[in-house]
Amino acid sequence: MANAGHPLSRGYELASVKLVCLSKSLVNRGSFDHGPAMSSRPDTPAASAALPDPADTPARAAEEQAGTFQSTREAHRSETNEDYVELIADLIDQTGEARPVEIAERMGITQPTVTKILARLQREGLVIRQPYRSIFLSEAGQALAEACRRRHRIVVAFLIALGIDEPTAERDAEGIEHHVSNRTLDAFAHFIEARAPAD
Repeated sequence: MANAGHPLSRGYELASVKLVCLSKSLVNRGSFDHGPAMSSRPDTPAASAALPDPADTPARAAEEQAGTFQSTREAHRSETNEDYVELIADLIDQTGEARPVEIAERMGITQPTVTKILARLQREGLVIRQPYRSIFLSEAGQALAEACRRRHRIVVAFLIALGIDEPTAERDAEGIEHHVSNRTLDAFAHFIEARAPAD
């Protein structure tokens, strides 16, 4: 999970934008090329040939561009919520409870910051919290955590199908997964299923 304010978050954001743009291009064409996986190196002829020429891309209307930036801002706002509920779910699965001190350690931030964010999550109905007790997820929080886990698995599998090694795919998915629409995610899943070996 990408920490809010982490120095690598900008790099993840740029990678997210590039991958989502490529994915939308594939979705808009209505199908994927199910041939051999593209080389993960952007400077190879195969990768260069697969990418659209910027000169051939029509300029987007102002409203469309504004909508894209709005979607990105909304994704950033929900990213913290998703990271927290996913971490809380992981801690509960691993230890039976989630405490603010453990959340702070895992996130690499201070306890006062965790306390502030947990208060917001409680107001939004995602966590159940009482003074001096562990943190638990509400039904809405559990549903969000499961959706985040599913999205993460699909993005990782998609990157691996493209030829990315698993550690890199896991790391990059943390930033990418927050910026992928349901339509693009469904396309990722379709791409993975099409490449799955027949029984």
